[in-house]
Amino acid sequence: MPGATRGHGDGAGRIALIVWVNGAFGSGKSTLVDELRPRWPEALVYDPEMVGYVLREIVEVPTGDFQDLRLWRRQVADLAVGLVEEYHRPVLVPMTLVNPGYVGEIFNALKEAGITLHHFFLKVSREALEKRIDGRNFTPDDPEQDERVRRWCRDRIEPCMAAADTLPSDTVFLDGELSPQELAGQVLNRVGAGPGR
Repeated sequence: MPGATRGHGDGAGRIALIVWVNGAFGSGKSTLVDELRPRWPEALVYDPEMVGYVLREIVEVPTGDFQDLRLWRRQVADLAVGLVEEYHRPVLVPMTLVNPGYVGEIFNALKEAGITLHHFFLKVSREALEKRIDGRNFTPDDPEQDERVRRWCRDRIEPCMAAADTLPSDTVFLDGELSPQELAGQVLNRVGAGPGR
């Protein structure tokens, strides 16, 4: 199957592959990736938020959203490509990315590097997203900051849900209210990394 990663440890038949798990804040991206890790042990996990945290220590982020930094978008794509090229392993990327221009910029850079990109979007109802966001502790030692982050996530529910109609045509939409086990099975089968592949 195209995009599959075959051969364990011998490097045989390995294909440059990235699985991008997208969705609103609270949709279960990290939970799904955590479920995939033991079932797909050769895959690396790369969280582009870490790039944003590094940049925030160096430069100002005028809008408050590091995705608006062109350097963030460039570095996210460059590091993803570098991971694939250096380690010859599939890469799992849990990251909300819904601005059409930014999606095109990053995804085109990955594809131009010859990488097979599987893009999944977790669809979750507004009610479920709000419940999940309200149930999370982002900064337990700082209640005020915790509420600011929670409010920021809630404010982005609508843009994330609306963006579903603007995503690339090859995006695979998943029911984010299924169990992580069910979702992981669907992803692995889709990318050709399921049992017996």
